[in-house]
Amino acid sequence: MSMAYIAQPAHQQQLEWIDSGTLAMLLDGQATNGQLMIGRFDVAEGEAPPYHKHTNEDEVFLLIKGTALVWCDEQEYELAEGGIVYLPRNIPHGYRITSKKADLLMINTPAGIEGMFRETGRDKSTPRPDGFEIIPDRAIAEKYGNVIVGPPR
Repeated sequence: MSMAYIAQPAHQQQLEWIDSGTLAMLLDGQATNGQLMIGRFDVAEGEAPPYHKHTNEDEVFLLIKGTALVWCDEQEYELAEGGIVYLPRNIPHGYRITSKKADLLMINTPAGIEGMFRETGRDKSTPRPDGFEIIPDRAIAEKYGNVIVGPPR
C-alpha cells in the first residue's frame, strides 16, 4: 500500500544534467511505490537530449517557462510556455530549448527511468570532478529502457 509522501525543496535531489542544466528529482519510484517519477529541469537555450524512445514508461512534460521545439515520431512542433506534451512509450521523440532559459516538468509512469538520470548525471551535493561532463551513454540508457535512436535534433 502506498503512503503519502512530502518532500520540501531542500530534500529534493539536484542532479547536474546535459549542458550544465539541473534536474531536481521531485518524486521517484521509492517515494511512489514504483508508480511514477517526476523531475523538474532548469535548462538553457540549446539543451537537447538525443532523439530517443522509452520502452518502459509513458512520458509527459510541461513547459512551465520558456519555449522549445519538440519532435515526436518525426513531426516537429513548437511548444510555447505552458504547453504540455504526452509521449506514449515506444514513440521516438526529442526536444531542443529555444528560449534563453526554460523550466520543464517531466512525469514518467511507471517509475524507473530516474536510475538513468542518477547514473548519467552528477549529484550536485558532491564535489564536481575536474573536467566532468554529462555524456549520454547508450548502454546506460538501454539499461533503463531508454533507446537512443539518433543524435539531438
